Amino acid sequence: MQATRSEELRARCPVKTMNAVRIHEYGGPEVLRYEEVSRPKPGPGEVLIRVRAAGVNPLDWKFRNGYVKDLVPLPLPAIPGWEFSGVVEATGDFVDGLRPGDEVFGNPDFGRGGAYAEYIVVQDSEVTFKPKALDHIHAAAVPMGALTAWQSLFEVAGLCAGQKVLIHGAAGGVGSFAVQLAKWRGAYVIGTASQSNHHFLVELGADQTIDYHAIPFEDKVGGVDVVLDTVGGHTQQRSWKVLKPGGFMVSVVASPSAGEALAHGAQKAFVFVQPNAVALHEIAKLVNSGKIRSFVQTVLPLCHASVAQELSQTHHARGKIVLRVD
Repeated sequence: MQATRSEELRARCPVKTMNAVRIHEYGGPEVLRYEEVSRPKPGPGEVLIRVRAAGVNPLDWKFRNGYVKDLVPLPLPAIPGWEFSGVVEATGDFVDGLRPGDEVFGNPDFGRGGAYAEYIVVQDSEVTFKPKALDHIHAAAVPMGALTAWQSLFEVAGLCAGQKVLIHGAAGGVGSFAVQLAKWRGAYVIGTASQSNHHFLVELGADQTIDYHAIPFEDKVGGVDVVLDTVGGHTQQRSWKVLKPGGFMVSVVASPSAGEALAHGAQKAFVFVQPNAVALHEIAKLVNSGKIRSFVQTVLPLCHASVAQELSQTHHARGKIVLRVD
């Protein structure tokens, strides 16, 4: 049988492929498929990155389960994962300041394919140079958590030196960066966590720690300028009473009640992290100067993404879970 023109062209110029983890339908960890897919190509203003490591976040399994379809409008099949560290492979037109071989890290826009892959294409405004103080594994653990903390505390709540901040889930992926950033800014930092994590929080810079298993945090603290809620539910509800008049309730898991804010004379906001290479560059400088540290609890190969997400769903990780992309 004579080959068609398109078949001849494909034989001469084979499509470049890569390994990636994708979901074809929403569901449990079993819907994550490690498979061969076409390698993306950078367009104008875009960068092709060879991923060396990808951070694992609660958003990843929430997307897999279909919980955040409105926040993450990504059609299926899709590659999850929204933070990475890697090396620039190629650049599209109109990209300045980045070139092949540069080591970078960042988090892509939520409307494009994710980082659970050997390659990813992102806008040049979504990446910056990787901190020289970190390897790719530890760099991949930084972007989403650190940017979420930065945007919540500084850009939204306006945390200043001398203010008091209460951080719920202070030993987690967002909380651990929030403690360090708040302390760097000069705030008095209170962190809630299980007793086993209190020494860790003190190492991060917390001035006061509260074991949420042992005592209601609202019995131990009051007059707080900012509450950073990474837990939601009853924890958020009980937090209103610790805020001072005019204080700020900022949550990264559930939008605080406007009625409660009015009743307590407080401000409120829900933060869904946005890519920002400028802020990430400032965070990288803090990492290089030793002001911020990256903590990785577990490293797994990309093909074990389902195990990584199951671990993330336990809500007991100290620091981050990272996928190694060989």
